[in-house]
Amino acid sequence: MRLRNKKWATNWLDEHSELVINQERATGLQGNWGTIFDQAQPIHVEIGTGKGQFIIGMAKKYPEINFIGMEIQESAVAVAARKADEDELPLPNLKFIFGDGAGVETYFSKGEIAKIYLNFSDPWPKTRHESRRLTYKSFLQGYQSVLPQGGELEFKTDNRGLFEYSLYSFAQFGIKFQADGISLNLHDDADKMVDNVETEYEQKFSELGFPIYKFVGSFE
Repeated sequence: MRLRNKKWATNWLDEHSELVINQERATGLQGNWGTIFDQAQPIHVEIGTGKGQFIIGMAKKYPEINFIGMEIQESAVAVAARKADEDELPLPNLKFIFGDGAGVETYFSKGEIAKIYLNFSDPWPKTRHESRRLTYKSFLQGYQSVLPQGGELEFKTDNRGLFEYSLYSFAQFGIKFQADGISLNLHDDADKMVDNVETEYEQKFSELGFPIYKFVGSFE
């Protein structure tokens, strides 16, 4: 879902270019992302970070990991980054990319990032739009090209059809299904909820009683 245009977004992003990396600069950082963080730590990337609740929550919860939130919508990335910038807790382990997540291999080198998160991606339910789904084979090839052997993919959605499609896509691609890595109703599993960080959509739909589906797997 697209946010309404934020008139302040363009200027704000220009003024916070160290927090939000534009697409042109991001492509030039390929292989050197560790240089923009204070500490040399594993890097995790969320593709389609929206308004930032998940990636900010993760950066707070895991200061020993560097996080990057990728978002193609200017208003969304501006809202997310401003939220992070104004948080009472400094977040030196968090950056954003204002750019297209379709080609992660244009931003990162092989093994440069350790984990990718796909949260509540657009389901693109029509068959003719299959190739736009972030779990389609061409996207999986891109993720594989930047993750190390054994690098993880974590996927959450409220859409049962997209989840079923994605499980098939993962299996066809050869992604390793982790033991106990599939949840058909995440919020009913107390053990898995201990470390769960919610997105805005997840919070909204779970409160309405919708099941949340989750998958964690790895590339061999």
